Amino acid sequence: METPLEDDVLDEDNQDFFINFTPEVQKAIDEVLPSKDPLDEPDFNSIDYINSLFPTEQSLSNIDEVVTKMENKIQSIDNEISTVVRGQITASQDGRQALDEAQKVIKQLFQHIKTIKEKAEKSEEMVREITRDIKQLDCAKRNLTLAITTLNHLHMLVGGVDTLKLLTQRRLYGEIALPLQAISEVMTHFENYSDIPQIKNLSDQVKSIHVELAEQITHDFKEAFSGSNKSSIPNKQLAQACLVVSILDPKVKRDLLKWFVNLQLQEYNHLFQETEDTAWLDKIDKRYAWIKRHLLEFEDRLGNLFPQNWEVSERIAVQFCHNTREELSKIMMKRKSEIDVKLLLYAIQKTSTFETLLSKRFTGITLKDDETDTETDLVRSPFTGLIGNCFIPHLEIYIESIDRNLSDLIERFVQDSKQTQPTEATETQASILPSCPDLFVFYKKSMIQCTQLDNGQSMLNLTKTFQKYLHEYSEKLLQNNLPKIEAQSLGTSVQLLTRDLQKMSTSGLIQNFSSLLKEGELTRFNKDELAKICCILSTAEYCLETTQQLSDKLKEKIDPSLADQIDLSKEQDNFHKVISNCIQILVQDLENACEPALTTMSKIQWQNVDTVGDQSPYITAITTHFKTTIPIIRDNLSHSRKYFTQFCIKFANSFTPKFIQNIYKCKPINTEGAEQLLLDTHMLKTVLLNLPSISSQINRQAPASYTKVVTKGMTKAEMILKVVMTPVDPSKAFVEQYRKLLPECQLNDFYKILDMKSVKRQEQAVLVEVFKAYKA
Repeated sequence: METPLEDDVLDEDNQDFFINFTPEVQKAIDEVLPSKDPLDEPDFNSIDYINSLFPTEQSLSNIDEVVTKMENKIQSIDNEISTVVRGQITASQDGRQALDEAQKVIKQLFQHIKTIKEKAEKSEEMVREITRDIKQLDCAKRNLTLAITTLNHLHMLVGGVDTLKLLTQRRLYGEIALPLQAISEVMTHFENYSDIPQIKNLSDQVKSIHVELAEQITHDFKEAFSGSNKSSIPNKQLAQACLVVSILDPKVKRDLLKWFVNLQLQEYNHLFQETEDTAWLDKIDKRYAWIKRHLLEFEDRLGNLFPQNWEVSERIAVQFCHNTREELSKIMMKRKSEIDVKLLLYAIQKTSTFETLLSKRFTGITLKDDETDTETDLVRSPFTGLIGNCFIPHLEIYIESIDRNLSDLIERFVQDSKQTQPTEATETQASILPSCPDLFVFYKKSMIQCTQLDNGQSMLNLTKTFQKYLHEYSEKLLQNNLPKIEAQSLGTSVQLLTRDLQKMSTSGLIQNFSSLLKEGELTRFNKDELAKICCILSTAEYCLETTQQLSDKLKEKIDPSLADQIDLSKEQDNFHKVISNCIQILVQDLENACEPALTTMSKIQWQNVDTVGDQSPYITAITTHFKTTIPIIRDNLSHSRKYFTQFCIKFANSFTPKFIQNIYKCKPINTEGAEQLLLDTHMLKTVLLNLPSISSQINRQAPASYTKVVTKGMTKAEMILKVVMTPVDPSKAFVEQYRKLLPECQLNDFYKILDMKSVKRQEQAVLVEVFKAYKA
């Protein structure tokens, strides 16, 4: 199609009439005034527009009509512009008028605000004048009230001091508490007047009364609880004295309680001192029996003596715990050699039971108030570990005991493994060694027990012991129990095969396959041995998963600051290694089964084959091995499908290269022999693709990863044989076919194929030159 107008028709100066907007402005215009008219495009090109109106010479016949239409459009746009311009003029005039009116209103408003402000200032001045006298009166009233109140307090203080002195001399503690409390509160009002001599004198008298009361009540308590007066303790007077002590300096109460608690434990400290027979761990329950009996007697005889909020019974129990912990720590350090795990666990169990009893009987409020007690774990019961912490330095004995028990357990497992059978598989659980669940049950019980004793360093030491015996289990019970593959060499069998093959005639080739295959077979695993390998694999998988759960649980139970040191990855790697070894052994066993057939294939006189028949007997032999072995492995790994798939993939990865290497050994070979070998290869490929579900009632599709491995390997084998079947003349066509069918193969493979075809050395040199030139 011809273009009616060229670019040079328009004068370049016309470009000055174009208005170019920025992208932001253009975008805003498009949003406000959307338009599909080409004339509104920002990159409008007049030449392209005219060409669109008149695409051909024939379209110029309508030029008058188009011009008329354009003129009408221009007229319409001019009218719109005129209307808009007139509207803008009117709007401008209206806006100016509105602005003038707004300015007038603002001036009026400003004047009103100024007037209001002036009136407000006058009003404020008037109010200030009116309230000046009222403020003076209010200040005088406050001062007078304060003076009267102070005089009343002073009167109360003067009279109260005299009353307190009298009551103190008469030991009327019941009548002292209320006035003492009132005077103590009144004294706070005179703290700012301490520089006045009279006030200071009264203050000193009050302090003197406090000191006198403290000494007097302390003396009364000590005298009441002296050896000669224990039977006739004046409970009522001392109970009233306790109310007075609650008002005095808190130190008075602390000192009194400390003395009284120590007094209550004097008998205990004497009975269970280090030199006594009852002090050792085997009599630890007698300690706890004594304090329980003593607390019952105390509450029965002196329960009403002290205010309830003093928590005297709890204080006695707490001090008993402190004393017991210190004494047990000292005696255990001195007699460390006498501690065995049975005695240690007995003492810990009795102590834990006692601490639990205390947590049920008391609230632990005195422990929370005791700032010096830094060993109490308030996250748990405040009594937990109050005595038991003294056993933590000796828990190494417990860990050593766990180590010995696990060592014995592993040895028993080893002995039992020679006699016991694996657990039977269920719908949800594979067949595994019965020792495996037993091991982890022991681990669980030990972990729970250690958590109750200590969740710190002892738990970390227990973890190291767990790691040690997980390693031993993987070695002694799993790795060492794997059946061994016979280290039988193929040399003898191959020699026999070679000898017989050399004696064979061409006509007797196929008939003698079966006897050759039978003579070349190696000793293999039986059904029970294959099942045992699969059982060990399933056991290793169980251990792998359970070890991960054990690691998570240990991190949960141990002190958070030590959680990062829990790492069982090495032990998991050991179980991974066992699984890999199991798969490798299964693969190697199946390869050994196929080895005689592959050897037979490579020894056949392929250059003497004159007809192509059904698949060869060696393929049938390989298929038979597959049908015999795979179902056993598949059934025993029914709960470990991923590892069965890994076995299939690993076998395919190993078998197909070995099959290809044996194809290269089939030399010399004629065209009929290559065709027969190609048929055998295709049949083997079909069998391999169906290998995971071979002899199964359920025809399940093989995993894509497995199919990919088999297809790649066996297709290469097929392509090698197709190249072998290709004539070497012309050489270029042969090389092209080789490069097309085997693009990844190298020169070494090229030599092997030429050897299969019995190409002479001189001809090989020519073909190699063509190969190198083609590659370049």
